[in-house]
Amino acid sequence: MQAVAPLINVRIFFAMSRLPSRLNYQASRFLTSAPTLARCPPDDGVEVAFAGRSNAGKSSAINAVTRQKALARTSKTPGRTQLINFFTLGEDSDHRLVDLPGYGYAKVPEQVKREWQRHLSDYLRRRGSLRGLVLVMDVRHPLTEFDETLLGWADEANMPVHILLTKADKLKSGAAKSALQQVRSRLREWEDLVSIQLFSALKKQGIEEVHERLDQWLLEPNEG
Repeated sequence: MQAVAPLINVRIFFAMSRLPSRLNYQASRFLTSAPTLARCPPDDGVEVAFAGRSNAGKSSAINAVTRQKALARTSKTPGRTQLINFFTLGEDSDHRLVDLPGYGYAKVPEQVKREWQRHLSDYLRRRGSLRGLVLVMDVRHPLTEFDETLLGWADEANMPVHILLTKADKLKSGAAKSALQQVRSRLREWEDLVSIQLFSALKKQGIEEVHERLDQWLLEPNEG
């Protein structure tokens, strides 16, 4: 039995050595859409999901992070997207980005909102390949009821969250930094689970910081 452990360690070493040190987010491409957890792609590989209240700039953030103009569809009618959208990093279907439907701002029936919430909750709690959640908030209106609901789900699932305070270009530098510190202060009790940054899709601010976080989640071996 003693000879088995070195052999396993060698296999792990070579498996890890084949992993890229950085992922090419510009190679992202659309894979599929799903209305429910049951219709999602097979629950293998690793993925990171983007979530956010409608009109917080989630689609624009995804497009900026992938350096594409229309990978995630933006709409003049916030909240229109009701599907879970999956993107692969080029031909690599083992690493995925996921665009979750937003709600809260959309003018849709309350029953539809509750249905979106149920599917969102199912995905966040039961998706085994999910490694982290990027939560998009408008820097001018952070920590809405929707945001706090998502943070509550993430806390229950012990899921790490990286918050993007989007549209930072709408504020002066001092005001944006002040908003960042206020959100950090309000979430101090979750600092072991939550990280926060300023972000602007228009000015391409904060993209490399997002890439570093995504690489950390998508490339590091799963300890669980």
